[in-house]
Amino acid sequence: MKMFSIRNILLLIVFVALFDHGACSAFNRSSFPDGFVFGVATSAYQYEGAAREGGKGPSIWDTFTHSHPDKILDKSNGDVTEDFYHRYKEDIKNVKKMGMDAFRFSISWPRILPNGSLNGGINKEGVDFYNNLINEVVANGLQPLVTLFHWDLPQALEDKYMGFLSTLFTEDYVNYVEVCFKEFGDRVKHWITFNEPVIFCSMGYASGTTAPGRCSPWEVGKCSAGDSGTEPYICGHNLLLAHSAAVKLYKEKYQGVQKGIIGITHATHWFLPHSSSKADAAAAKRSLDFMYGWFMNPLTYGDYPQTMRNWLGNRLPKFTKEQSELLIGSYDFIGLNYYAGYYAINTPASNSLQQSYNTDSRANITGERNGIALPKPFNTSFINIYPPGIRELTLYTKSAYKNPVMYITENGVNQLSSISLREALNDEIRISYHRNHLIQLSRAIRDGADVRGYFVWTFLDDFEWNNGFTRRMGLYYVDFNNNLSRRPKKSANWFRMFLKI
Repeated sequence: MKMFSIRNILLLIVFVALFDHGACSAFNRSSFPDGFVFGVATSAYQYEGAAREGGKGPSIWDTFTHSHPDKILDKSNGDVTEDFYHRYKEDIKNVKKMGMDAFRFSISWPRILPNGSLNGGINKEGVDFYNNLINEVVANGLQPLVTLFHWDLPQALEDKYMGFLSTLFTEDYVNYVEVCFKEFGDRVKHWITFNEPVIFCSMGYASGTTAPGRCSPWEVGKCSAGDSGTEPYICGHNLLLAHSAAVKLYKEKYQGVQKGIIGITHATHWFLPHSSSKADAAAAKRSLDFMYGWFMNPLTYGDYPQTMRNWLGNRLPKFTKEQSELLIGSYDFIGLNYYAGYYAINTPASNSLQQSYNTDSRANITGERNGIALPKPFNTSFINIYPPGIRELTLYTKSAYKNPVMYITENGVNQLSSISLREALNDEIRISYHRNHLIQLSRAIRDGADVRGYFVWTFLDDFEWNNGFTRRMGLYYVDFNNNLSRRPKKSANWFRMFLKI
């Protein structure tokens, strides 16, 4: 343990040296514009537990974790996680203690409509739970930022018509979100239609490592039947059409009265060329198109990026003229989830008949260049720490996508759960991670990026999807072996001081 601690300290020193040049010790909330919102982010399946309580129906994640425990690193599930369903009052008070302005959470679709459709009836207990949660958030002086879909599709719709692979999805989704607008829109002023479409559609339908676990059998070995060369794109296409339909409903029927705004949250890395070659520069842009432009381009210009059209041909679905017109500008704001930076290396086109989203961008990505690796705390699986990426991403969004209003809806770093309690609570690397990203974000705002808020992923240690409970990402430590007790980490206290003026 002593050697491990020394390694962490050395990594922290390198991290600060790389990214914290000239940072002012007075850097705090006042370094951001008036009205800038600070908050924490959560999601229903990762937080609530109570999987079979309160009239909730099963979701694809309930099915996935129980049917394919081998796909979860520690064979765990979200049946209980940190039991937010029963402890939300305590938790919201702790969010307030940190001085946060807002609380981002998602509504579980199967908790509202247990069989996914209106014809199965609305679950009053589910509506009551979210009404009580929203009231608690508001009573504590926090703004609720609500995600309508954070990956937990009702299993009934997966069984009925294969969920996102069917055009029938849009009608059920719009009916579901209308229930939410009706029941909660008097207090919820920020809506997010979908969280991270690229992760949901790629990992769920290409690699098969998350629910619903579909992929081509040759790609992973043990997964549901699927076609990773077409299904991710069908998933994304139907998701975009459902998004635009939901936004149209909100703007025409609810926004004028409820005075809220609606958007969508994307996830992307920032990609840098691995070398000075034109091929690697093109690979970096292509990687960004396949991860970010895939969804942002249709929302801005009504079609997928030309790189995707050129390289995928008929595997990429087409929009009708009416669908394109409905998509363009179908948001009041864009959410961005940014965690890591990568280098992109151009790879030649393959003659293989095995087509997959995972190789379609024809780029290999890595966290290392010229023998030097981006900082990666605790050997985490995907977070190569690159704070300048948050500035570069927001400024790229400003220039490439017509200067939208943006919120950073997730930004965070994980630790291995195997470290000691002392190390988990004394999370200096997390403090440096957030401070350096916030410094870069403040610079982006000064350079003209219209960013209105920043949300930490995440408030509590939680169920981290296919990583299970092997990664801790919270500002608060949860003792999963001792009645789920909560303890603030050093990073929680840092935010309390940062936000206190």
